[in-house]
Amino acid sequence: MRAIHRLSRVLALVLLTGATTGCTTTGGGYFTPTVSADAANLSPAAAAAVAGDMVSKLAEHVGPGTGTIVIKPDDSAFGLALEESLRGWGYAVASNQEASGDTMIPLAYVIDTFEGAVMTRISTPSVELTRSYAMSATGATPTSPLSVMQRTT
Repeated sequence: MRAIHRLSRVLALVLLTGATTGCTTTGGGYFTPTVSADAANLSPAAAAAVAGDMVSKLAEHVGPGTGTIVIKPDDSAFGLALEESLRGWGYAVASNQEASGDTMIPLAYVIDTFEGAVMTRISTPSVELTRSYAMSATGATPTSPLSVMQRTT
């Protein structure tokens, strides 16, 4: 019974996160990158596990190595792990938010804790991915299904 209650709370949070994602776009349907933040202060092992999982899912929706990912520079464990994982999937990574071009893909992320889980959201102009994770000494394990919001132009 307790597991069902916890799962329902995580699912409600995922749905709430998905419902509020409209706040990150403007009325014209254009993606507005927000400041990326790792409020959960993940360990390097957990950051690598979460980044690896999220980038693999991003590659399924955006295509692996299809452009240059543009993110704000970040010295957090997750920021560094995310850059490494993106490069591992064949993406070029630029830290200049003013970069432009047909193959530029702005990316923003937010990581925070909620009721013992770590909630992760990665946003691009075309897709937003959200998932929760449980932390362990050796990394992180997904505790929710992947929430995918695709934007249309």
